[in-house]
Amino acid sequence: MGTVQSVDRALQILEILARDGERGVTEIAGQLDVHKSTVSRLIDSLAERDLVEQNESRGKYRLGVGILRLAGATTARLDVVQEARSLSRSLAAATGETVNLAVLSEGAALYVDQVEATSAVQSHNWVGQRIPLHATSNGKVLLAGMSDDEVRAVLAGELPAYTTRTVTDVGEVVAQLAGVRHDGYVVVVDELEHGLSAVAAPVRNIHGDVIASMSVSGPTFRFTAELVDRAGAELVRCALEVSRRLGWRDLT
Repeated sequence: MGTVQSVDRALQILEILARDGERGVTEIAGQLDVHKSTVSRLIDSLAERDLVEQNESRGKYRLGVGILRLAGATTARLDVVQEARSLSRSLAAATGETVNLAVLSEGAALYVDQVEATSAVQSHNWVGQRIPLHATSNGKVLLAGMSDDEVRAVLAGELPAYTTRTVTDVGEVVAQLAGVRHDGYVVVVDELEHGLSAVAAPVRNIHGDVIASMSVSGPTFRFTAELVDRAGAELVRCALEVSRRLGWRDLT
């Protein structure tokens, strides 16, 4: 059985169980029009990851607790967006610049929400896009939530330069992150593209883990160092409030 076909059939099994609640191997095989041995192998693989489980009294299968783990990750992401939205709007209005919210995804920063100030020039819509961790304010905040060893593992290999100001040495990036952890925010100027400046701060969950990054960004000619500092102070306050709404308490 080809790998892609196996994945497709495993997903179909999950969909059947999500729709029907419980089904036996024979019933699932009939719906997929495949041999029972094929279904058994796929169910064994899904069960190893707790994605399905067997009702021992009935001998049938149902969705397992692993589904909750995966759904929980998505729910947590949606919770961040929901809790941050009103604060992002206030921050965009106060700074006159664009506010973005990003999370870690597949070794990059994935933008999950964006709010533009009504007075700002139409900016690029980053929602749904992944950008490099080492060359962006949001990316560096997300990296700062990791240990140095984890950072080196994530940034393994050659780091691309997007502008002349992009930091491409892993050791230098790691050194920068110490400052991010100490200051609670980071400023990046012209590293991803010339003419773009941004300041970002972490959003934490109830355990204190960095689960997202909130940023304010704008054109470098307008978003001057003085304005970045002023926006940074307001940004940190908003990011802390989002973290508080997600259950985090700073006990230090």
